[in-house]
Amino acid sequence: MISILIPTYNYNVFLLVENLQKQSESANVVYEILVLDDASTDKKFLEENSKINSLKQCSFQVLDQNIGRSKIRNLLAEKARYDWLLFLDADTFPSNSEFISKYLAAFSKEGSVVFGGIDYPKNTSENFKLRYKYGCERESMSLEERLKNPYRSFITMGFAIKKDVFEKIKFNENLAGYGYEDSVFGYELQKNKIQLLHIDNPIIHLNLETNEDFIKKSQMALQNLMKFYKAGEIDGETVKILKTYLKLKKLNLLFVVRKFFKISENSLLKNLNSPKPSLFFFDLYRLGYLSSLKVKNA
Repeated sequence: MISILIPTYNYNVFLLVENLQKQSESANVVYEILVLDDASTDKKFLEENSKINSLKQCSFQVLDQNIGRSKIRNLLAEKARYDWLLFLDADTFPSNSEFISKYLAAFSKEGSVVFGGIDYPKNTSENFKLRYKYGCERESMSLEERLKNPYRSFITMGFAIKKDVFEKIKFNENLAGYGYEDSVFGYELQKNKIQLLHIDNPIIHLNLETNEDFIKKSQMALQNLMKFYKAGEIDGETVKILKTYLKLKKLNLLFVVRKFFKISENSLLKNLNSPKPSLFFFDLYRLGYLSSLKVKNA
């Protein structure tokens, strides 16, 4: 038995739900597909998604007010009736016609959490190059790569978890904002010694941000990361950029990074918005931004 849970906001998820519903029917499993809309502002998407209610075992509901990324996922879990929860982001799509069957097969094995991986479609648009390159090189890992660091390679964009286990962990509602929810959730799994099973069954991430939007989201994510760290929600070893930041801080070298960032910020941004962005330059930009946050918050 499985509850498939999808939060959405100003996004059409009908085709995603239709595909999952057909796969669940073919798998001959007891299932439900619950979609919660986080108070979308675009009526077009509300109308399109309302068709979900015409599909067997599927439900689409709209919240009166926006409650955010963590709360809406926790609310979906509360509404779920079955013992396994499959969380999927709205802008994802199964990579194969056996996507549900492969997850169901994994439920019979050891592990309270199952993660199938993330993949990206081919994208040639210049305006999306940075997000696409980051996704392909940093998030889209083979099963063998993920098994080397199972908790650090975990991403909440698409994963399954036993409901009784999720109720002990849940998504952190105390810290709002975008970014590093994956790292915090993975850290909680590891800290509580909850077994994480990796399988080869990726979800495809479809909706990429423009270079400009991704840079802005990365800034928000770094602000969130610092809040997580200061609140003790994550340790200094879990996220690579935080580990580097703390090492530089210990060596009293953050002032060098801040100076470099002040001088080179515009040049770095020029590269990141170019047809061939460098992830090395992106790391330098993020490290500089994170180091500058310390100055602002001091």
